[in-house]
Amino acid sequence: MPVEITWWGHATCTLLDSNIRVLTDPLFANRLAHLRRRRGAVPPAEAHRADVALVSHLHADHLHVPSLAVLAPGTRLLVPRGARRAVPGLRRLRHLEITEVGPGDAVRVGDLVVRAVPARHDGRRLPVGPRRSPALGYVVEGEARTYFAGDTGLFDGMAEQVGPVDVALLPVGGWGPYLGEGHLDAGRAARALARLAPRAAVPVHYGTYWPIGMDAVRPHEFHAPGDEFVRLAAAAAPQVAVHKLGHGESVRLEVAR
Repeated sequence: MPVEITWWGHATCTLLDSNIRVLTDPLFANRLAHLRRRRGAVPPAEAHRADVALVSHLHADHLHVPSLAVLAPGTRLLVPRGARRAVPGLRRLRHLEITEVGPGDAVRVGDLVVRAVPARHDGRRLPVGPRRSPALGYVVEGEARTYFAGDTGLFDGMAEQVGPVDVALLPVGGWGPYLGEGHLDAGRAARALARLAPRAAVPVHYGTYWPIGMDAVRPHEFHAPGDEFVRLAAAAAPQVAVHKLGHGESVRLEVAR
């Protein structure tokens, strides 16, 4: 059975595996604080449908309470451990089945097993927030093993802690002209790809949001990461098929183990 991945923009993807719909870091806003969606339409209602939604960390462009609020009653929601204490708005989402997880935890959803894995990224809700939650990646195991990295930098033991995967959804950029610590740019993402050695990869987390009033500041950091990742991945991990999607586009992958 093929696995289907749709990229809605930023870190938001729908993964269809074993007839289960998995949604990553739902963000359905045209504007978020100082950020404006500059490319791709706001995801349609179809994107709101999920059996389980995964939140990688507490930053507002990954844990966006208004976007989570539109998910259907009964949707499973996996969030980092401590999220409900750090983000009071989560407590109002009583229509969702919220489970807090940390690295090493596994949750079964139908025929899928979702494993939380470590990420190298600041997990606080605010840059100076006192309450910490772990930043996470997830491995969705069904017909394929799909790694959603969330936000992360390279770290020692990355391949060992993530484990063997067939597909990798890797961040290759950001939402501003400079990437801080704990992020992958196109070059570091290509190095991560070489370590992980999946069969296929999809670049995400670029070319969607940009700070208002900063269109002329390092614009190549907005437009270029996807193409740059394709080029660098071909050199660093030539055995991996890289699928660069447009907003709302999908790819169906036949994964034979």
